[in-house]
Amino acid sequence: MPEQGILQGIAVRSASRAPMQERQQVDVTVEQGIVDDYRGAGLRQVTFLSVQQWRETLQELGVELPWHTRRANLLIEGIDLPEVVGQQLQIGDCLFTIYGETEPCQRMEELQRGLQYALKPDLRAGVWGKVVRGGSLQLGQCVQVLP
Repeated sequence: MPEQGILQGIAVRSASRAPMQERQQVDVTVEQGIVDDYRGAGLRQVTFLSVQQWRETLQELGVELPWHTRRANLLIEGIDLPEVVGQQLQIGDCLFTIYGETEPCQRMEELQRGLQYALKPDLRAGVWGKVVRGGSLQLGQCVQVLP
């Protein structure tokens, strides 16, 4: 039985340092990644964050922050994201290949003191991937790990 989880959050931004905007639903294409998200082209089209790892990070820092402070696109519950590097995630009709770890950058430190360092262990900053098959993403959809 493949590992399963739930899509708990979707967020996009219109430019590099623009605020993240939460969405209930987004369209995804192979060419653009998440439509309306500035990242789009290249190998690193979509970023994924684990609910559990985000909670661990906040607990370590002793703060409460919205998940999109991490500036990831998709918040996933119930899947050990560090374990899916090199595999594929299916969410609804969409399919993503997960290629690597998202490196926490200086922007994290600007948003919350200590956040960049707290995100470093165990791929807590999440993972990134490329769209293999587009479609529509909606909150609450099932997420499956495919070998």
